[in-house]
Amino acid sequence: MTRTITPRLRILVLLFITVTGALLAGAGPASAHAALTGSDPAQGVVADKAPTQVSLTFSEKVALNDDSLRVLDPKGRPVQTGSPANVSGTTYAVQLKSGLAKGTYTVTYQVVSADSHPVAGAYTFSIGAPSQTVVSGTGPAAGGGVVGGLYAFGRYVSYAGFIVLAGGAAFVLACWQRGAGVRPLQRLVVGGWVALTAATLWLLLLRGSYTGSGKVADVFDLDLLGQVLQTKTGAALVSRLLLLAAAALFVAVLFGTYTRREDGEDKRDLTFGLAVGGVVVAAGLAASWAMAEHASTGLQPGLAMPVDVVHLLAVAAWLGGLTALLTALYRAPADIPVEAAAVRRYSRVAFGSVLALVVTGVYQSWRQLGSWSAFTETRYGQLLLVKIALVAVLVGIAAVSRRWTGRLTDPVARTGKATRRTQVQARKEQVAASQKAGGGKGGGTGAPDSGRAAQLARQRAAVDAAREKRLRDADPNRFGLRRSVLAEAGVALVLLAVTTALTQTEPGRTEQEAKAATSASAGSDTSATSGALTLDMPFDTGGADGKGVVSIDLDPARVGGNEMHVYVQRPNGRAFDVPEVKLSFTLEAKKIGPLPVNPDHIATGHWSANGVQIPMAGDWKIAVTVRTSDIDQVTVSKNAQIG
Repeated sequence: MTRTITPRLRILVLLFITVTGALLAGAGPASAHAALTGSDPAQGVVADKAPTQVSLTFSEKVALNDDSLRVLDPKGRPVQTGSPANVSGTTYAVQLKSGLAKGTYTVTYQVVSADSHPVAGAYTFSIGAPSQTVVSGTGPAAGGGVVGGLYAFGRYVSYAGFIVLAGGAAFVLACWQRGAGVRPLQRLVVGGWVALTAATLWLLLLRGSYTGSGKVADVFDLDLLGQVLQTKTGAALVSRLLLLAAAALFVAVLFGTYTRREDGEDKRDLTFGLAVGGVVVAAGLAASWAMAEHASTGLQPGLAMPVDVVHLLAVAAWLGGLTALLTALYRAPADIPVEAAAVRRYSRVAFGSVLALVVTGVYQSWRQLGSWSAFTETRYGQLLLVKIALVAVLVGIAAVSRRWTGRLTDPVARTGKATRRTQVQARKEQVAASQKAGGGKGGGTGAPDSGRAAQLARQRAAVDAAREKRLRDADPNRFGLRRSVLAEAGVALVLLAVTTALTQTEPGRTEQEAKAATSASAGSDTSATSGALTLDMPFDTGGADGKGVVSIDLDPARVGGNEMHVYVQRPNGRAFDVPEVKLSFTLEAKKIGPLPVNPDHIATGHWSANGVQIPMAGDWKIAVTVRTSDIDQVTVSKNAQIG
């Protein structure tokens, strides 16, 4: 058995490494969660006169409502007029009242990105001069709080319900058709349908509050529900409910008409019809996630959505089938035990599912990360590493399960199940005859005898069932398989939780782009109070008397106008009057600059410039060119956070 498993595992590992390396090496730009990439007025800027509007530019199109963009004065009063509107591409603006007073204003935004997730934040700008403000410098916690937790729970239940519904039904049709008549399996699949339906309704009710106010009281607001139904996510949830109606019909036929059909041509035709219909419904349900979340936006959505559907179907076939197998191993009745052949068929289905998961998962990872560094530098990448580790553990446990499967036998076949069935049926017929005979004698003398006979028959049937269960469970290979499958199911529960968290996490690629675009946006309030910046840079032009130190003082080192002083000293600390000093500022993350600055010579070794404009907060590269003779000069630089 080891010789069979090892080559397959080797194929999976080599495929994963090869495809991952090829994709990540050729990653291109994309986005999923929307990120703020620009604003006017810019973060931290001090404007000479009041602007007429505030505009925000995002990395992708977003959905807004009347309160999505708000501008608050230093006392926290709103100063915007009308509703925000799309002015061009991915830029949105809101008009401001006229005659705004001097001071610091706060812009807050809460929008819904194209992949259905709420995005929120805030920043400040000033008119005339900075001032104190009563408004918090941080934006609202989009998708957080109690409603955010309830929404995340609903997503977990919806994924679990889909996996159990689709995977359990697939296990019955593809692996163990006799299981259609097993009550525990029926309850499992129906439970998956109920869980998915309830979770979908739950998410539909929570959606308006989740992307808006975040208040529990707004969950049953019909106006919000009406707004949700007009969104892409609302349409996806309604589509899911309609498909669940078709799924209910499928389940009714599978556990009704199908179980009553005798083996033959008619049952084979019905099996084929159920398989085709089941795949169509399951793919439609999976598409209700793909059409409204990460796969629907960013890079290659036309390819990403079908890949996402295949990924979800593979997860359902593997983990849902695993749940069904666990149920069959523990709860199947003694007269209908799960056969070794059924377990082997599931093992082949699981292997194919894992293969599909590797291929689709690698593509999704490349699409959402784009670089190796995103694995460790972003929360999405870190969660993805946890998921990969859990999948590796599952594959390892599955290898153990495959070894138990190879040794598995059918104990019922060895002990003569048909003979025992005949004996039990004969006893039932004997009891029925006794009851009939006792009822015909009259006088009530037969009733006690028939009652005792029926009770005795039930006791004998219970003893026979217990004996068969002991015989079935006495197989050490079956016992080992049950334990390994139970371990797989436990890891799968954790894996599902991590996957749910991944679907709600900003993709690593977008997170890195947002950091590069707005590297100092999280500390926007500090721009109004930041102090002077001092940088010391040694230089050596290579000529005679070409060594020294250039010092730069930038005050107040924030967005807007700054006063700059440059001092040049010899190594011994004395002022050094060099022929020329030039500076430039470059914000490489935003491809701004170099912005040249030519300071005026004030005194020996001292240069100065007023009104040095820094247009945006960020990690600026400050380069200084020092010339000590007609031919000897050098450029030195340092990076500094400004704003």
